[in-house]
Order: sequence, then C-alpha cells, then structure tokens
Amino acid sequence: MAQEPIPIKEEVVLREDANTHVRLITLNRPRQLNVISPKVVSLLAESLEQWEKDDNVELVIFKGNGRAYSAGGDLKVFYDGRGSYDACLEVVYRMYWLCYHNHTYKKTQVALVHGFSMGGGASLMVPMKFSVVTEKTIFSMPEASIGFHTDCSFSYILSRLPGSLGEYLALTGTRLNGIELVSVGLATHYVPSEKLPELEKRLIDLNLGEEHAVKSVIEEFSLDVKPDAGSILNKQATIDKCFSKGSLEEIFESFESEAKNEENEWIPAVLKGLKRSAPTGLKITLRSVREGRGQTLPECLKKEFRLTINILRKLISGDLYEGIRALTIDKDNSPMWNPASLEEVTSEKLDLVFQPFKEDLELFIPTAAESRWDGKYENSVYASSNTTLAPNP
Repeated sequence: MAQEPIPIKEEVVLREDANTHVRLITLNRPRQLNVISPKVVSLLAESLEQWEKDDNVELVIFKGNGRAYSAGGDLKVFYDGRGSYDACLEVVYRMYWLCYHNHTYKKTQVALVHGFSMGGGASLMVPMKFSVVTEKTIFSMPEASIGFHTDCSFSYILSRLPGSLGEYLALTGTRLNGIELVSVGLATHYVPSEKLPELEKRLIDLNLGEEHAVKSVIEEFSLDVKPDAGSILNKQATIDKCFSKGSLEEIFESFESEAKNEENEWIPAVLKGLKRSAPTGLKITLRSVREGRGQTLPECLKKEFRLTINILRKLISGDLYEGIRALTIDKDNSPMWNPASLEEVTSEKLDLVFQPFKEDLELFIPTAAESRWDGKYENSVYASSNTTLAPNP
C-alpha cells in the first residue's frame, strides 16, 4: 500500500520534535518529487547542525512526502542561473557540506525511503547509518546522460561497489529497486511499504538513538531478500568484462560486441541510452569514479565540487544546460551535444575540469577536531554574492 501524502504545506522541509530524543525531517515538495532546492539545502544543513550539537537529540529520521523520497537536485535552479552561474555557487558549496555532514554525522540517522531516490536525493539515503527501502524504491544516478557528473559523494560510494558495477551504474543511469539496493549494500534494510508508518511510530516511541536498539526495531519489520534472476546484479561478469576497459571508446566497443550474444538481450536498450548521453558527461564521470577508488571521502568531495563548478561555468562544454533544456524545459528529448563525439572529448580537455583550484577556492572539509561550520563557510569566498572564479582558477 502506497503512503498517503501529507497535506501540502508551504514549508519545503517539515521539521518536527517527534519525541524527547527523536527529530523527524520530511522533504515536502511532493508535486516536484521532493527535488532539492537551495532552500531545502539550507534548512537541512541548519537542522542537522543544530541537532548534532543538542545533547537531547539522539535519533534523526528522514522521509519524503508523496511518491518520492527525493528525485535529486532542482535542475531548474542551474538552468535559470546559466547566464551568471555565480548565483549557484552558494547552494553548491552548502550541498557538498551537507554530503560530508551525512557521511560523518555523530547522531544516529534513519532514512525511510519510499519512491524515487535519485542523484543528489540519494545522498540523503546511502550515507545514513540505517537506510530502509521498499518495493517502491527506485535508485539511479542519471547525471552523465545530461552532461553532468556523478556527484554528491557518489564517486566515492560507487567506486567501492564490486568489480566495475560502479562505472556501469554511473555511466548508464541504470535503476535499482529496493531489493537490489540492499543486496549490493546501498541500503541496509528492506521493509514492505505498508509497514513503514508502523516502523516510523515504533522508532519514535523508542525515543533512543542507540544503534543496536534502533537496528533491532527495524529488523522486526524487515525481510531477507535477494535479487531475481533478471537483476542487473546477476550480470556482473559481463559488466566487469566491458566496463573495466581502459577508455570509454573501448567500453562501447566491448559492450557492442557482447550485445551480439543472444543471451545478452538486455544490452541493446542500455547501449542505446549510452549513445544518447552527453559524451563530455560520460568521460568526466568515468574518470571521476575511477579516481574515486584511490581517494578518501574528503578528496572525492573536493574533486566533485571542482567538477560541478567547472561544468556550471562551461569550461569545456555547455552540455549540462543543453541537457536540462531537452529534459525539463522544452522536453523535446533531443539534446544537441557539443562536443558531439567521444573522440572530441580529449584527455587535455578533461585535465582542465579536474585541475585543482587555488586553496581559498577549494571546498573546505573540516578536520576531526573542527566543528562542522564554525564560521568557515560564512568566511569563505563562496558566502559572498559577489564571488567569481577567474577563467583558470
């Protein structure tokens, strides 16, 4: 049974003191599939910072209103700011702070994930101590297809999946269901959707954040699951064979060769989607995920921040804006990529978008001894509406 939507209020994020030691966050843009706007980012960061410092708070529960948990970032914000991308700098900086916060949060967090959990929205699911998914949960990272890259810490997360599965998910945007998410370790528990309201109530009534106690409650409702025979997780040998190749061109060649095998009837549709994707987005994403295997979480976040800023400023391509136009503005699904071929996206061009910034322009990641914000953001160059980046920072 699907969850009944909460009556729509003006607040894009509902924050509730659910019990003495429990706080509840509801993403509340159901008509927009709970996409993450600048206001949402600000409210989430503010709430998490406040609750982490509050000794009374032990457990934070996240959920989404309606048929989505969160379908990702609000792409229209980027598109509307395409003439002056500086307007997007602050929200990008805060979003990466939020990603780091969720990975390292000091209180127990539980995500009750029903419906779409995509792109940046999945950064409010996977890093949590407990992420509960249902038969309605749909995960994907489709950014490369529209000229963007796998961001919000997912070059770190996907690069740690078995074999070349991370490359495959990042490049193809393939969707995983709740059972597959638990099976591959991107979620912790599978609970039928009709049991979510009762689970939420039990967690609130528990009024504790002690991990073993929270886990015990969730396990009362969760089921042991395994992927069905047709799951992409059962195609690992083919994925590893193709997506371990040294270059994207070689990946395409190998994947096309495997498509000729009649046992691989699933490949043509995936290959068609790959060929429609932005060549620049694909190449940036492949390099980012592969670099991620040898990088720490802070290093991945700093790298992804640079990539995001350089893509927004159209350093080597304006494909992100063209992808957003084709997908959500004109909705013609006929993007005109520039460059139009993989061969035109040279290693020299990729080097430009991966090049580190000057130190004062890098994403600030606190050390273990430092607090989350401690004025560092407010004092950073990105807190100013007058911030600009030189052509070659």
